[in-house]
Amino acid sequence: MTTLLPTTTEPVKLADKRRNRSHGVNRKSNPIAMGIGGVLIFAIFVAPYLLMLFGSLKTQQEITKIPPVYFGETLNFSNYVSMWSSNVHPSDGLIATVVIAVFATVLVLLVATPAAYYTARFKFPGKLAFMFLVLITQMLQPTVLAVGLFREMLQLNLNDTWIAMILINGAFNLAFAVWIMQAFFASVPKEIDEAAVIDGASKVQVLFKISLPLVWPGIVTAIIFTFVSSWNEYAAASVIMTSNDKQPLTVSLPRFFGQYSADWQYVFAVSIVAILPVVILFAIIEKRLVGGLTAGAVK
Repeated sequence: MTTLLPTTTEPVKLADKRRNRSHGVNRKSNPIAMGIGGVLIFAIFVAPYLLMLFGSLKTQQEITKIPPVYFGETLNFSNYVSMWSSNVHPSDGLIATVVIAVFATVLVLLVATPAAYYTARFKFPGKLAFMFLVLITQMLQPTVLAVGLFREMLQLNLNDTWIAMILINGAFNLAFAVWIMQAFFASVPKEIDEAAVIDGASKVQVLFKISLPLVWPGIVTAIIFTFVSSWNEYAAASVIMTSNDKQPLTVSLPRFFGQYSADWQYVFAVSIVAILPVVILFAIIEKRLVGGLTAGAVK
């Protein structure tokens, strides 16, 4: 006959109370610390843009004033009007930047989407070598290949054209787009594609109606990376684009600096205008990013 020893739950209850009390303290203190840290990080990253915004609303004398002043006496919004009639003609650079960035992004999506889908869904000889080659090409930068690209475009009679910059930006961003989208395609179960094929869908329909909605976050990542990279590209554009009316903003912006003076108010104003399209792109795509995580999962 076994005898049950009396047990008590008091030590366990005391331990639970202490654990809950300590967790409660952490829950109360962590949000405050995280909030303070978030505000500091936000201030560090936003401060340069605020200084640039304030500088765009000053006169040239206020910008070069010693000691410097952070706020001008008046807000000169006229800088955003008069900068378009300056000798630099930033409107030409803005149009060139938009055309190059948009068409380079479209080109990358058209090429990277089927390539990423095929490498994720099918096996073929040299698949590992192909993916390794894609990863290696990501290490190459336009700065290193600027001279070679100039000679290549010269041979193709594409020098000093937007087509040249579209091809170059598309080529340098293609590797990342294929690699990131391939990972998203590979994360989608093959059973979903097989079920769609059994229901009579073709491979093209499976790609566009089933797989693409499921990998929308990967597509968004590729769009953002390609667009921002093409928008900010400078090295190749400074070598290939020689005409002032065809140069993107990254190349035409330094023309505000003269030999003896610089129109800083215009530099800041044009920079603010150049940032806005990227901010708008993020605002538009951010709404669709979370929705793309589950979109298309239900037939």
